[in-house]
Amino acid sequence: MTRRGWWLLLPWLAAMSQAQPQPPVQQEVSLLLAEVAASGCEFYRNGGWYDAAAAARHLRDKFQYLQARRPLKRTEDFIEQAASRSSFSGNAYRVRCPGQATVASRQWLLARLARLRGG
Repeated sequence: MTRRGWWLLLPWLAAMSQAQPQPPVQQEVSLLLAEVAASGCEFYRNGGWYDAAAAARHLRDKFQYLQARRPLKRTEDFIEQAASRSSFSGNAYRVRCPGQATVASRQWLLARLARLRGG
């Protein structure tokens, strides 16, 4: 390929590198959302408590929205930007699991992520 041909490919390559979620992030977020859905916990957002399945759906929607706008580089970015607080009200999300104290969703999700990573 000529030098000129490479220059023509650069914008396409840049777009393709940003168009798809980074595989480790996609995989970790999917596993994390499966943990949310199976947790049996309740999740508080915008004045109400929601069951685990509803929380997982909501967080999945937020993840997909963020990925469409600007792919995330780290799972922690998802937790910070989408799963810790309401983008509408700015209020923190909370998690209430049976027999445990209510905690900030950020804390709960980071602990689950560490466990998923083997930590």
